[in-house]
Amino acid sequence: MRISLFSILDAYAEHRTGGRDRYRELLDLAAAGETAGLDALWVAEHHFQPGGICPAPPVLLAAAGARTRRIRLGCMVSVLPFHAPLELAESYALLDRLLGGRLNLGVGSGYIPMEFEGFGLDPEAKRERFDSALAFLLAAFRGDEVVAAPGRSTPVRLNVLPVQAPHPPLWIAVQRSEAVPFVARRGMNLALVPYATLGSPEELRPLIDAYRRDLPAGVPGTVSAALHVYVGPQLDAARAALQRFLDSRRATQSTFYLRKVEADPRHASAEHLEAAGLAALGPPDAVRPVLERYRAAGVDELLAIVDFGGLAPYRVAESVTALGALGAGP
Repeated sequence: MRISLFSILDAYAEHRTGGRDRYRELLDLAAAGETAGLDALWVAEHHFQPGGICPAPPVLLAAAGARTRRIRLGCMVSVLPFHAPLELAESYALLDRLLGGRLNLGVGSGYIPMEFEGFGLDPEAKRERFDSALAFLLAAFRGDEVVAAPGRSTPVRLNVLPVQAPHPPLWIAVQRSEAVPFVARRGMNLALVPYATLGSPEELRPLIDAYRRDLPAGVPGTVSAALHVYVGPQLDAARAALQRFLDSRRATQSTFYLRKVEADPRHASAEHLEAAGLAALGPPDAVRPVLERYRAAGVDELLAIVDFGGLAPYRVAESVTALGALGAGP
C-alpha cells in the first residue's frame, strides 16, 4: 500500500489573524512529504468557506511543483460542475507540463450546498454537468477537436497537451456505494473518504471487491482512501485537532458526513472515529495496525490527512517524517 498526503486546506482563526500562512504550510508539507519518501501530495478544491481554502488547485500545485522534484502532485477533487471544461483542460494540461508528468487528477461532482449556491448552480443538475465535463476533458487531453459551446463556437484542439498520454491518471471520488460500479465501468481509479460515510475500515472490503469485479478486462484500477493520521507522542493535541476538524465539517454542511452524524451522533466524536479505525493517532506501534486494516481491505493508496484542525506545523512535520519511516518499514 502506497502512502500519500492529502490536505483539505482547512483554515482557522490563527490563519486569518494569527500570522500563520496556510499556503506556506502546504508548500512545506509537499517538501516534507518528498523528503520522507511518500508517494504523492493531494489538495482539495473548495470555495466560499474556511473548511477548505484552495479554490484553484492548479495554482497551488504549480507552486508545490517548484519546491519538489519527485513526489507526485494531485487535486482531490476538481469539482467539474463548477468550471468551464475547456479552461480546466488547458489548466491541467499545462500543469502536467510544468510538473514534468507528475500530475494526478481526481474529479468529482461536489457535495457542499453553499458552494452550489455560490456558483448559482442547481445541485440536481450536477451529474449531467459532471458527465459532459469528464467526456470533454478526456477528448481534449487526447488532442481531439472539442467544442466549448455546441452551436456557438468553433472546434479547437489544445495547444498544450499533458506529458502523460492519453491523460494524467484519473480518479473519481465517490461518497455513495451506488456510484462505485459507475467508476469501475469507466475504468477510472476510485477515491473514498471512509470517515464521512463508513463505520469501519472493514466496510471498505465489499466496496473494493465490487469495484474490481466491474473493472474492464485488463484494467488494474487503483483504490485510494483518506484517513486522518498523526504519528507522534502528542496525542492530546492530535485528538483536539481532529475534533476541531470534525466540528468544522459540520459547520460547512458537509452533506454526507452530516447524514452520518444524524444517523449516529457518535460519529461527531473524534474519540469514536479513532476507536473505529477511521483515524490513526499515536506512536508508530498504535498507527501501524490501523494502516494494516486499510491494506487488508484492499486499499492501494492511503491518503493521509496530517495537517488537520490547525495542528502546529512542527507537529505535522514530525508526523510526516515518522509516517515515511512507517511506510518504509516491514
